Amino acid sequence: MTRIVVVGAGIVGAAVAYEAARAGAQVALIDKGLPGSGVTADSFAWIGEPRPGEVPDASSALRRHTLRAWRRWDEDVPGVRVRWHGALLLGAEQASGDGERLVEAGRVEPHLVGPPARAVHLERHGAVDPVAVTQAVARAAQGHGARLMTGTVVTGLVLGEGRVVGVESSAGRVGADTVVVAAGVDAPVRGRALGFDLPVAPSPALLMRFAAPPGLVRTLIVGPDLEIREAAEGELLVPAAYHGESDHDALRQAGEQMRRRLVATFGSDDIRLLGVRVGARPMPADGLPVIGPVPGVLGAYLAVMHSGITLAPSVARLITSELVDGAEADELADLRPARFANAERPDASQGPLHRAQPE
Repeated sequence: MTRIVVVGAGIVGAAVAYEAARAGAQVALIDKGLPGSGVTADSFAWIGEPRPGEVPDASSALRRHTLRAWRRWDEDVPGVRVRWHGALLLGAEQASGDGERLVEAGRVEPHLVGPPARAVHLERHGAVDPVAVTQAVARAAQGHGARLMTGTVVTGLVLGEGRVVGVESSAGRVGADTVVVAAGVDAPVRGRALGFDLPVAPSPALLMRFAAPPGLVRTLIVGPDLEIREAAEGELLVPAAYHGESDHDALRQAGEQMRRRLVATFGSDDIRLLGVRVGARPMPADGLPVIGPVPGVLGAYLAVMHSGITLAPSVARLITSELVDGAEADELADLRPARFANAERPDASQGPLHRAQPE
């Protein structure tokens, strides 16, 4: 039986644990917090795929499978609920594929003030509660025999006979045939321990929550510089890029500015700021997911990406196919860590690394 340790219980790590356990692997999912308590909690959690005509990149083949993968989870995983309300692209003038419809924006979103005459409704798109989904997937992994180790700090990787053979943690050593590092912005620390410089940096973003009249927003609205959706009845969610200060006053000021904008956008004074969070999204240097073996180090595998919510179900299935079935995934071919071409020989002086000792 293949033994897999997954470091990081965000949506990507939980997804890998679930799919691998479901495929018959012996899985341990380890996190210093609870499932979904890290940057996953700060996700806007829009579930969508590339539109026809968009300029493709190395992740396009992977992203084309996301809606199908999420629909499978929506049907198969208890507790996973996707709100398939679609996304409304304001300012778009042409529907360009199946599942897209040119509409009158005001008919789809009647509360918009001065909406554009036309918009494109991406009818197949949806959104999720990222924390609830991550917790549901982690429970499903446990249901297939995975061991969930929360409140557990991974202090280092264990190296033996030239390969990674497990992790050292605050709960003791956990052996593995493969360690999957799905730790977001903390992943570079693990890479450096293996002599690999993983170019992933935190990309700050705001996630703002507002109380509002139920049904004020019916779809996921996407404008040139504004995205809004109803996260729960009577609660709006708005993401925004952010490069300011992270103190309470600065965040509240940003939230109040957005509240005033929402009041103007929907003509409703009954909108109230509930809270503002800053999330540190793991952003690879080239913007593309980093998925695959650490070059030159057997037993170490990376799964780090932005858009982790969108990609998690399809990525996890492909990773499981590689680690459990030994079938290399063509969709991941151009997303490997090796593209950064800077792997070095493992060196304990470069970070937390433990040598396996005879038992």
